[in-house]
Amino acid sequence: MESTPTSEHPGVPLQELEHRRRQAHDGPDPAATKRQHAKGKLTARERIALLLDKDSFSEVEALRRHRATGFGLEDKRPYTDGVVTGWGTVEGRTVFVYAHDFRIFGGALGEAHAAKIHKVMDMALAAGAPLVSLNDGAGARIQEGVTALAGYGGIFRRNTQASGVIPQISVMLGPCAGGAAYSPALSDFVFMVRGTSQMFITGPEVVQAVTGEEITHDALGGADVHATTSGVAHFAYDDEETCLAEVRYLLSLLPANNREMPPRAAAADPPERESPALLDLVPADGSRAYDVRAVLEEITDEGEYMEVHAAWAPNLVCALARMDGHVVGVLANQPAALAGVLDIEASEKGARFVQFCDSFSIPLITLVDVPGFLPGTGQEHGGIIRRGAKLLYAYCNATVPRISVVLRKAYGGAYIVMDSRSIGADLAFAWPANEIAVMGAEGAAGIVFRREIAAADDPEATRRRKIQEYRSELVHPYFAAERGLLDDVIDPRTTRPVLCRALAMLTAKDADLPRRKHGNPPQ
Repeated sequence: MESTPTSEHPGVPLQELEHRRRQAHDGPDPAATKRQHAKGKLTARERIALLLDKDSFSEVEALRRHRATGFGLEDKRPYTDGVVTGWGTVEGRTVFVYAHDFRIFGGALGEAHAAKIHKVMDMALAAGAPLVSLNDGAGARIQEGVTALAGYGGIFRRNTQASGVIPQISVMLGPCAGGAAYSPALSDFVFMVRGTSQMFITGPEVVQAVTGEEITHDALGGADVHATTSGVAHFAYDDEETCLAEVRYLLSLLPANNREMPPRAAAADPPERESPALLDLVPADGSRAYDVRAVLEEITDEGEYMEVHAAWAPNLVCALARMDGHVVGVLANQPAALAGVLDIEASEKGARFVQFCDSFSIPLITLVDVPGFLPGTGQEHGGIIRRGAKLLYAYCNATVPRISVVLRKAYGGAYIVMDSRSIGADLAFAWPANEIAVMGAEGAAGIVFRREIAAADDPEATRRRKIQEYRSELVHPYFAAERGLLDDVIDPRTTRPVLCRALAMLTAKDADLPRRKHGNPPQ
């Protein structure tokens, strides 16, 4: 029988190794853990344990310490240097992670701390596996000066190199101030926890000193602010446990890297399942609102989907879901918010989502019910032309399978932008009541027949007649199909089967863009 190694083993100082490892695990101050818990926050290792499969974490550089001197740093050299790094698995698939340990230097980044993050980022890129950062730090370590700032530069460069190659997810579980906030901004998804996480470039104290404005940390950069107003956060949750569970769910929908296809799940929901409820969910009257998410629930596997940026730019729904077990990205105009118009924020939200899906081979399904772009001086002066063009550019540049369905109406330039056949959709379908036109019949008739209506004995009766005339000539459901701009007009009940068959056909789609270093998208 083999002997079990013990600390008394001759010639092998296992006791010292065990002691150092325990120091690295527990941290230099036992009271620091209590203070972390008192704030309603978990420790770095507790968070990693929730994120990864049980007992799957392999830590790297646990015994690393900084070598800085001055300002008393030479007397404070704890193991890990305030960041825990390594890899593990989520549902059996490799994931790399780093987690700031707020108990040590407030999670502030120094030279050694940054070097550990650089290493794990390089490992993730080399291994072709997702990277998750658990952020809870006070920014750059002031005592280390410019070397700390250079550490951030190395992180940003690696974020950019990994963009579109491996999924990058930033989870905000505490403060993130100054330049540190740019790493999450460069990642694919940002998760935040209400009450404990904040992000801002300049904190409340600086804001007050410069502008005289008094504001709290949460009001300046809390989870709800970034989830609803700035659009920085894609997801916001009430507690860390729920947040990390949702990170695991998101990872289950994503490929490990851009060379792999998204993971397919066994589909218990039959792909040929029809949805009679769709006949009543979408009102025939184009001016009546409804929640397009009810349509998603009818056509996706078991009605499940993960909405991205749910609280920001709600007039466009972006979601990851499965259809017949295949992961898809869905974009849908939302008539329940701003009548489903496209505006600056919705365009930017949609463009980023399309680019992400295209980067990681996730097919795109677009559900169209759009009255146009939002008019007004605020939109025009805010740059709706260049910013709306971002969504157009993203669609035109996407080479993944692309399928669009006009649910009700599609007017003007917004029709073109929402993945119409003319900009490269592989397949375009429409429900029988669809209206695809330059504008609604009421507005069009008022322009085309303006003089005739004005000269009529009964202008109102003439206007109604001309509206009907325009609608019957140009806006009827089959006008676009007759001209090859739709592949078919489908029974709404068969939307799911039609989409599942189309996705199956397009699985092996192979499309190349012109050779170039990179495009120059509108900013």
